[in-house]
Amino acid sequence: QVQLVESGGGLVQTGGSLRVSCLASGRALSSLGMAWFRQAPGKEREFVATVTGSGKSTYVADSMKDRFTISRDNAKNTLFLQMSSLKPEDTAVYYCAATNHVYGRSWPTWYTDASRFTHWGQGTQVTVSS
Repeated sequence: QVQLVESGGGLVQTGGSLRVSCLASGRALSSLGMAWFRQAPGKEREFVATVTGSGKSTYVADSMKDRFTISRDNAKNTLFLQMSSLKPEDTAVYYCAATNHVYGRSWPTWYTDASRFTHWGQGTQVTVSS
């Protein structure tokens, strides 16, 4: 059973930076397709970023691609999301998600769909003050 635990959220001022982490257990991270999603109050869950199993290729949603970076450390079973130049509209609960399909799917498109992911963390709150 895969378990995902996010950490690193918090309160930050506009323009600040924050790194959130997701520790996976139960299976090797290298065997999982991974992504970050976020959900703001009253809004649908939104794709943020995904990274290939090796970590060599990344894809970030257009609205965030100049500010957010996704990475993974398979040796530490940890997924990261580095966020910079944060804006109040980035305020949301950030979730990491995992799928058993680490390869063999249309990348990155397949991995931008939240319904493809079967394992979710509890989320970590990121609040950006204006």
